[in-house]
Amino acid sequence: MEANTRSTGRLPAAFLTPGSSSFMDFLAGHSPEMLPGNRSLPPVQGAFEAPHGTTIVAATFPGGVVLAGDRRATMGNMIAQRDMQKVFPADEYSAVGIAGTAGLAIEMVKLFQLELEHFEKVEGATLSLEGKANRLSTMIRGNLSMAMQGLAVVPLFAGFDVDREKGRIFSYDVTGGRSEETGYAATGSGSLFARGSMKKLYRDDLTEDQAITLVVQALYDAADDDSATGGPDVARRLYPIVTVITDDGFRKLTDDQASAVARAVVEHRLQQPEGPRAALL
Repeated sequence: MEANTRSTGRLPAAFLTPGSSSFMDFLAGHSPEMLPGNRSLPPVQGAFEAPHGTTIVAATFPGGVVLAGDRRATMGNMIAQRDMQKVFPADEYSAVGIAGTAGLAIEMVKLFQLELEHFEKVEGATLSLEGKANRLSTMIRGNLSMAMQGLAVVPLFAGFDVDREKGRIFSYDVTGGRSEETGYAATGSGSLFARGSMKKLYRDDLTEDQAITLVVQALYDAADDDSATGGPDVARRLYPIVTVITDDGFRKLTDDQASAVARAVVEHRLQQPEGPRAALL
């Protein structure tokens, strides 16, 4: 963009010209170097580790969807951060949970939030939940060159579909491939264990409180078998980030609310370390 317009305090003409409702398209046309996919990395010299976010889980219930994440970030075999936030609101009716390279993932979430806000301002209406999921898919695909160098971002997207009046979950692969999940989903290093936990406990008729307990149980099981996933840390008062999205919009559980659920799960595990048992028949 023109440097002389900045010195005079005026907006560049690009900002005053009607164009696409996509902020990504706007950047591609006027400052393509700011897009994550247009960055080139030098060859890696020696060992290189970037902080990674780990496990994200989601589950639907008749009134909406719950999206939650643990708090640990790892760098190789080391704990890089114990209180990382991995679940963010995308807009009023949707949220994103991040797994993969932490720095790039957080940047992608911020760009995604701006993309949705820009669309709403230009079009005077919000994208459908399906449209939001597709926009995120495009952004992940734009990060493919970085993913091929070991800096992948693999989020989980969830929201309340105001048209269908239900919660929905979308998962992705590193190429941007999108899949809608039924009932529950997980991504990140502990996703295998979290998914196995939810597979045995999930029901279609869960209440909101039961769905919240379910995702916390799943994160506990993931932490039990995956060293990169952090379980409830009672000593430091660090508990999973839990969010709920209903027809009332996005809501994050307060520290006290998340603490109460996590402590109840931990208390139960003192009696049954392996967790709740599913019926055989």
